[in-house]
Amino acid sequence: MDQVHVIRHKVLIEGVSIREVAREMDVSRNTVRKYLRESEPVRKCLVSRGKPVMEAVEGRIEELLSEWATRTTAKQRVTGTRLHRELVQEGFAVGQTTVRAVLRKRRLRKAETFVPLVHYPGDEAQVDFFEVRVEIDGERRKAHMFLMRMMYSGRDFTWLYDHCDQVAFLDGHVRAFAHFGVVPRRCVYDNLKPAVTKVLFPKRQLAARFQALVSHYLFEPCFARPGEGHDKGGVESRGKNIRLQQLTPIPRGETLGVVASTLLASLDQDALQQRNREGHNVLERFEEDKRQMLRLPDHPFEARKTVLCSINRSAMTKIEGAWYSVPSRWKSLSATASVGCDEVEIRCAEEAITHPRQSFGGRRVQYRHDLDELARKPQALRQVMPELLLELAEPYAELWRLLVDRHGPADASRAFARILGAVCDHGEDLVARALAKAIEAGRTDLIQLPEPPRSSNEVPAALRHYEVEQGSSNDYDHLMTEGAPHV
Repeated sequence: MDQVHVIRHKVLIEGVSIREVAREMDVSRNTVRKYLRESEPVRKCLVSRGKPVMEAVEGRIEELLSEWATRTTAKQRVTGTRLHRELVQEGFAVGQTTVRAVLRKRRLRKAETFVPLVHYPGDEAQVDFFEVRVEIDGERRKAHMFLMRMMYSGRDFTWLYDHCDQVAFLDGHVRAFAHFGVVPRRCVYDNLKPAVTKVLFPKRQLAARFQALVSHYLFEPCFARPGEGHDKGGVESRGKNIRLQQLTPIPRGETLGVVASTLLASLDQDALQQRNREGHNVLERFEEDKRQMLRLPDHPFEARKTVLCSINRSAMTKIEGAWYSVPSRWKSLSATASVGCDEVEIRCAEEAITHPRQSFGGRRVQYRHDLDELARKPQALRQVMPELLLELAEPYAELWRLLVDRHGPADASRAFARILGAVCDHGEDLVARALAKAIEAGRTDLIQLPEPPRSSNEVPAALRHYEVEQGSSNDYDHLMTEGAPHV
C-alpha cells in the first residue's frame, strides 16, 4: 500500500511521467498505469483448473476405506502407498501425490472442531493419573501421580503412589477433598477401570467402591468420550507441566510420602504467585470456588479395601497377588485384610498385624511370627538366621556371632533355638537384658532367666489341708494282688 501511495503521488501530484516513475520504482509501466486507475490493488480470482484424475479416484478411495475399515488396526492402518497400489491394479492412471492429496483433503474435512469452554466457580474438577520417576533412598523407581485440578481457579492437588489401582484412586480423592476443605460439584474422568466397569455409551456402569465414594461425597461423576483424552485437556496439560516444572530434575527423598508432601507444598506456594489478567492469584480465585462447592461430610470415606483371606499351613496368606506372613498360631484359619496404599493390616480373631504393602508377586515374611516353631527346629533356624537377626537386632546378633565362633554353626543353631524358647516364655525384652549381661561378662552360659509364670489355677481353700501322697507302681501292684478275686 505504501508503494501505491508513492506512485500515485508522484504522477498525480508531482507530475512525474509514467516512464520515469516506473524506472525509479523498479516496476513496469503497466503496473504504474494500474495503480493510477485503482487506489487499492485488487487481486483477480482466476478460474481454477479442473482435476479430472482426482475427481475420478475420490469415490473409489472412499469405497476402499469403507471396505477395509473393519480389517485395520492402529498399527496396521491404510496408507497412501497401499491405496495407490490398489488403484493402479484396478486400472486407474493416478500418482501417489494425487492419492495423498485426496487423503489430506479427507482428513481436514473430518477433523474435529474444538469448542471453547467456560468454567464456572466450584463447578468442575478434572482428575487423572500420570507416571513419573522419583528417587527414594538412593533408588530410582516409577511412581504414579494423582492430580485433581479445579478448572475455574486452577488450584491443584497432587499425591504420589506406588500403585495405580482403585485404592490409590479413592485415597487421592479423600486426600484432595480434605486438602481443599470442600468438594467440587462434579469431577471429570477418563473411562479408567477404578471408576468404570463397563462403558454403555453415553452411560457408564460404575465400580461399586467408586459408587460408594460418589454417594459419600455427593458429587457428580462425568466421563470423557472413549479414546478422547482431550475432553479433559486442562488436567492433561497441567500434568505434563508439573512433570517438567516441579519434578525435573528427578526429586529425591527418604520416602515417597516425603516427596509427595514436598511437591504439594511447592504447588501451594506457586498458587500464591500465579495471577490472571485481573491480577488475582490462584488462592484468591479458589475462594470463589469454595463458595459454590459442596460441604465435606462429617467423616472421610474409608479408601482401604477389605478382603477375606485364608492362611495356609506355612502361616502365609496371599492378598492382592502378594504373600504375607502371620503368627504361626493363625495357620489354617481365615482372616480379614484391610489393603491400604502403603500398608496391609491383617486381622484374625482379636489380633492384628501390619505389613508394608508389596507389589504383585512380592513376598513379606517376618520370622518373629515363627519363634515358637524355630525354637523346635534348629536346622530351619540356621537357614533363616540372617533374616531373623535383622528383625531381632542386638544383643541377639552379637550372641549368634559368639556362639558360631565358639561352637560352630550347627551347635550354635541348637543353642540359639533354646534362647528362642526362652523368648517365647519370657518375652523378647527380658531375654535381651539377660543376654546383654551375659555377653558383658564374657559368658554365654551365665544367662539367668526368672522361672516361667506358673498356672493361675489355685487349690480351693477347703482342700488345702489335705496332703496327697505320691503313688508308685509297687503300691498299685500290691493293691491289685490283695483285691483280686480268688478262683
